[in-house]
Amino acid sequence: MIDRDKYKNRVELIQGTLDMLILRTLQWGPQHGYGIVQALRVKSGDVLQVETGSLYPALHRLERQGWVRAEWKQSESNQRAKFYRITAAGKKQLTSDLSRWQKMVAAVGAIMQGEPEGKDA
Repeated sequence: MIDRDKYKNRVELIQGTLDMLILRTLQWGPQHGYGIVQALRVKSGDVLQVETGSLYPALHRLERQGWVRAEWKQSESNQRAKFYRITAAGKKQLTSDLSRWQKMVAAVGAIMQGEPEGKDA
């Protein structure tokens, strides 16, 4: 049975947005997967809850692009974990993504705040 309340307030991310958010999170310092998920959840005020089924494919994609690097280390809880860090190419990509994101937000905002034109709108 599907728990409809669990998905009621779920926010779907625009394709590519998760990559941008991961890169932004890694600007704050190297992090393992669980730490990235927690940072996104906390910084978004519990609105964004990224599932591991979305996170790890995104991290692997970012790694293939050369935008993040990963290495195995000990976590705070003495567990072996893969830590990701943003590369110089990742920082450059994030700057580009942020610029496109800001244009998208402005465009959507203009449409949503605008008054309809004509009588029939």
